This record gives sequence, structure tokens and C-alpha cells, in this order.
Amino acid sequence: MPKRRDSPPGEVDERAQQLLKALVERYLVDGAPVASRTLASGAEVAVSSATVRNVMADLEDRGLVASPHTSAGKVPTHRGLRFFVDSLISVQPLDRRGVGRIRGGLDPNMQPNELALTASKLLSQVTHMAGVVTMPRAGQPSLRQVEFLPLSGQRVLVILVVNDRDVQNRVIHTERAYDEAELAQAANYINREFAGAQLDAIRKGVLNSMRDDKARLDAVMQAALDVAAKAFAQTAENDADYVVSGEANLVESLSSIEEVRELFDAFARKGAILHLLDQCLDTPGIQLFIGEESGYQPLGDYSLVTARYEANGAVAGVLGVIGPTRMAYDKVIPAVDVTARLLGMAMVAGAS
Repeated sequence: MPKRRDSPPGEVDERAQQLLKALVERYLVDGAPVASRTLASGAEVAVSSATVRNVMADLEDRGLVASPHTSAGKVPTHRGLRFFVDSLISVQPLDRRGVGRIRGGLDPNMQPNELALTASKLLSQVTHMAGVVTMPRAGQPSLRQVEFLPLSGQRVLVILVVNDRDVQNRVIHTERAYDEAELAQAANYINREFAGAQLDAIRKGVLNSMRDDKARLDAVMQAALDVAAKAFAQTAENDADYVVSGEANLVESLSSIEEVRELFDAFARKGAILHLLDQCLDTPGIQLFIGEESGYQPLGDYSLVTARYEANGAVAGVLGVIGPTRMAYDKVIPAVDVTARLLGMAMVAGAS
């Protein structure tokens, strides 16, 4: 079941749950406010319109439904959708045809990056939304040794020796100019403190250290952290990426050209969405962000459904679907789950 990202709305009795479920299911299909009379006439709800109105008023007080217009019916809020997904939804397995389509498209003979791109396209085709897949992670390199050499201006050459003999060179721009002695001391500090650690762990360790009171740090450690933060942040940027397919599927749900521009710019810049996807790496199963739960303004009216995919027992990346909050969660969730499993299987089969 998708991870809960909001506090529960308190006790909601069985009748209210039944009415809320009926309201959400109808809203997800029609996209329009649902009137009390419509709910009361439903075969699954044997109550009067007056009773429905009273229940809806209580659900509105709890923040689960809202009235978009004074005379209109009710629509679920993002919190109401969260409660529906966490407690009321009935998810059915993806049908054989859908499973076969995904399995057939993920050819184990493809390269891993090609498989990731294909998976994003298949997710888009199956769900009619935008499919996103992070590129498969190679085994995380470990630092053997680092060396910093001064260049002209505020530039530093970073020489990284990772694993046994892999040498990586990159040029970084620092906040100020450093002389050779300072950089040698900084490299000695990094090598002493972090040799043998994975580059991603070093980056996180450096950033955590920089959050400390810098006034308490001596000049050598300050220089080491400043230079290392630039060097290892660039490492993360170079390694991280994702592919997205089917962005055009979202255009119909946007109300203005400005919203279209903002969303497509978010896909192009990638950083914030990639950070959001990375949050899902450490948790198994389906993850779900509804609206503002993502903490990212361009996705405020969208939902992101993700699952991590694994190869040979190790987490390789994250895939998912971005679509309007009014999506068919019961169909999207199994599609994401199946694609994650089949993508991992295809990568393992291709490597064997």
C-alpha cells in the first residue's frame, strides 16, 4: 500500500467511508463535483439525500471534501484523496494484456539505459500520463585518494582515484582562490577522513559537516569542506539523471499556457524532480505524493506514483508516473509496481 504522507483525519465511521469512497470514485471518472442526490441514488448507498448532506458537511469539516462552488456538489481534497488511497481503494492486479505488453517491450538484450527509456515510454502508454525512470545506478565508486591542484583564478583541478585504479579529473570553481599548500592540506584531510567511503556518502558527510558552526572549524578543515563540497556535488550531478516520456499527455489537465511552460521547464531542469525520486530509493513498495505532498510547487496539482526497481538484490533506481491528482490510482499503482519488477528482471537477464 502507498506510504502515508499526512496525518489521519481522525475516526471516520463506516457509512462516511462508504460515501467518501463513492464520491471519490465518481469524481475520478467524471472530474466534476458530486451532488448529494447523486450519491444517495447510488445502489451501494442506502441513505437519504439529507443524510448524505450531513455526512458531507462532517467530511468537509475534517478537510476531506470541499465545495468548489456554493451551489455545487463536493469534490475530494488532496487530503481526502490521500485517505482514499490509504484506506479505501481497491487495487486490482494489472490484466494479462498489460503485463504482456510491458514484458514484451523490455527486451533483456537492450542496454540498461535503453531499458530505462523503454520503461518510461511503456508507463506513459499504459497509463496515458508521463512516465519517469531514473537511470540505473552503477555500483557506487569508493574513494581511494583525492588530490587538489590550483589553476588560474578560482579554479581547482580535482583528481579522484576511485576503486582500484579508475582516475577521474574535473575542474571546479571555488568561492576564493586557494594556494597549493592549502589544497594539499585539504586533500590530506579528505583522504584521512573519507578514504574507502563511497562518493555519495562522502558528499553527504561533507554537507553535514558544513552545517556545523563554521566558526568552530580551523582553516584547514574549512578549506577542505569548501573544496570537497564543490568536487563531490559535481560528482553527484554527473552521475544522476532520469528520462521522461509522455509529457504531452499532461497538457489537457493544465489550465493555462503558463502552467504548461512551468511544468515542462521542471522536466527540463530535472534537479527538483530527481531529488524527489531519490527520496524513494530507501523505501520499498509503492510511494505516492499527492499534490503539495511533493513539496515542489510545479507538481502542486499532480500526483507522483513511484516504485524502486532492483537488480541482483540491489536497488538500481526509481520509476513512476506523474499525472493529475484526478488519476485512476487503482490502475496506475499496479502498472507502476509491475513495470518496476519487470524492469529489474530484464536488467538481470541481460547481464547474465
